[in-house]
Amino acid sequence: MEHPSPEKLKAGAFRFNTDTSQLEIYDGNQWTGILATSPEQQTGGTRMVMGGGLHPGGGGDNMLFVNVSTTGSSSNFGEYAAGFTHSQQSGSSRTRGIFAGGYRNNIEYITIASEGDSIDFGDKIDYVYNTSQAYCSNSTRMLTFGGYNNPTGSGTWTGVNQIQKIEMSTLGNSKDFGDAKGSDWFMAAVASPTRAVFGSATPGLQYVNFATQGNYAEFGTIANGVRYSAHSNAVRGVFSGTQSYPGCMLVNIASQGNAVQVGDLTQARNYNAASGSPIRGVVAGGTTPGYQTTMDYYDLATTGDLIDFGDLNEARARHVAVSNGHGGL
Repeated sequence: MEHPSPEKLKAGAFRFNTDTSQLEIYDGNQWTGILATSPEQQTGGTRMVMGGGLHPGGGGDNMLFVNVSTTGSSSNFGEYAAGFTHSQQSGSSRTRGIFAGGYRNNIEYITIASEGDSIDFGDKIDYVYNTSQAYCSNSTRMLTFGGYNNPTGSGTWTGVNQIQKIEMSTLGNSKDFGDAKGSDWFMAAVASPTRAVFGSATPGLQYVNFATQGNYAEFGTIANGVRYSAHSNAVRGVFSGTQSYPGCMLVNIASQGNAVQVGDLTQARNYNAASGSPIRGVVAGGTTPGYQTTMDYYDLATTGDLIDFGDLNEARARHVAVSNGHGGL
C-alpha cells in the first residue's frame, strides 16, 4: 500500500506499520511507535508524583502525588533515599520516574505504580550547584538543559550551556548530549516522543531531537519570562509561572515558532511544578512570594483560564513533577 508523502500529513495522523505490526503516530517530523500500554493499565489513570522542594518548615524528604483525571488534594507517596533537596530535574517513562540533581549530584528513581521510597540510580556528571535547569523526557531518555553553578561557593553564579542525557531504563550516571544557546537558569521544557523544546525568555526557545545527540537549533521566542514549569501532550506544550504574570504560553512542538499566550493561572506564582496527561496539565504549588498549596489544571485542547484542582497537603515550591502520561510517551 502506498502511503501519502510527509508533506501532505498533519501532526496526529495515525498508521499501522505492517513491517513492525505496530500502530504509529506522525508527530510533524516522523512516524513514531505507540506503546501498547497506558496509564490506566499502570495506575488506573495518569499519576503525577511531585518530589523535593521547599516549604515553610524548610524542606521535605517526602514525595506527593495526585490522580490527574480527578481533582482533590495530594497524598503522600514515599521519601527520597538521600533526603531533602530542591531545584532538581525530573523525567519519566510509563513505569519509572527520575529525580536528579538539585543541591546534590545524585540521581534517584521511583516506580510510579507503587507508593514507596526512591532508590539510588547514579550521579550527574559536571555537577551544577543549585541546578535550576530545564528538563523533559520521552519514554527512554531524559534531557536536562542549562542551569547555573557556584563552583567555589563564593556566591558568584555562572550560567552553563550544557545539555545532559539520562537513559532511564538502566541505572547509571548522566552523560553529555550537546550544547544549548547561551547560558540561563530557571528554565522549562516540553517534549513529544521525538523532540524536546526548552528555554526561557532569554535566550529564547530552542529544540533538539531525542534520538540524535548534538547542539540546539532555534525554535522561537517566548514573552513575559514564563519559564518555571511546563507540560505537554505529543503536539502542544504549555509554559507557566512567574510571580508577577499569571499567563501561560503555548507552543506547537512539531513546528518552530513563537509561543502565544493562552489562559491564566488562578494565582500568579513562580517556582511551581507541572505535569499531567495528554488531556490535562496540572500546575502545583509555587511562591507569591509565600509558599502556596494551590493546584490548577488546564485542558490542553483549549485556550481558557486554568481551574482550581485542589490543594497540596503541604505548601511547596522549587519542587519537580513526573507522570506516566506526559507528551513524550
